[in-house]
Amino acid sequence: MEVKQFRSDDPIAWCPGCGDFGILSAVQKALVQLEKQPKDVLLVSGIGQAAKLPHYVRANCFNGLHGRALPAAVGAKVANRALTVIVTTGDGDCYGEGGNHFIHNVRRNPDITVIVHDNQIYGLTKGQASPTTEAGYITKVQPKGVMPGAFRPLECAIALGCGFVARGFANDADHLASLIVQGVRHKGFSLIDVLQPCVSFNKMNTQAWYKERIYKLEEETGYDCTDIMAAFQKSREWGDRIPLGIMYRNEKPCFEDAIGLGSLKPLVEYEPDEIDFGEVLKRFA
Repeated sequence: MEVKQFRSDDPIAWCPGCGDFGILSAVQKALVQLEKQPKDVLLVSGIGQAAKLPHYVRANCFNGLHGRALPAAVGAKVANRALTVIVTTGDGDCYGEGGNHFIHNVRRNPDITVIVHDNQIYGLTKGQASPTTEAGYITKVQPKGVMPGAFRPLECAIALGCGFVARGFANDADHLASLIVQGVRHKGFSLIDVLQPCVSFNKMNTQAWYKERIYKLEEETGYDCTDIMAAFQKSREWGDRIPLGIMYRNEKPCFEDAIGLGSLKPLVEYEPDEIDFGEVLKRFA
């Protein structure tokens, strides 16, 4: 298996230097390391620059509505549990428009992997603040600066007991690929928030800004990612030092097993019933 087997021929529409290129590379490398075949992978996305990623990967793809990637991904996984289901979404798409789906699917714990391209800005719609934009940051839409404090997705996910919580950096594709591999292998909801420099609209959280601050939890002696209090404390680290890596791990029954699907055939293997829809429609006449 080689990376080229997961490369599509579609022209890439991202800005030159965009952090999304690193995330795309990491996804393709991870699928090779996982020894997956394109037919066994489903990439699901909503709307935004991050949502374009499935178009550039040779695999199954579902492109849905803004903020609505998670329900489609869970439905696909329930229907065909043999699929490796990966959501690629942005900070606005997932934490803004899709915030309700994010919170409650963390609680349900379906066996999907969610990769969030977190550039702390709305890139597709030209630079207004997203839920993760820092307070005080000035945009065309917020000329006096962003007023509320930034949403902290890792804190939220850990507080809700998410089984796999990690943070990567778009410009370190090898490290990010290793996180994606571990996230896919984790049975349950896996959140990988990716710090992604936006070269066009976010002039604060640049590649240089991140490189001065990021460090890897693997290099922290004695850090225990199964300790929820230690993980929560790490998730609040932001500013002078920003941790990367697996922040929290917690093995627990996934949604599909919890509702008893493990003992049943996947829906995709059932023969459809013959139904006369004309008779059904008559009831609504």
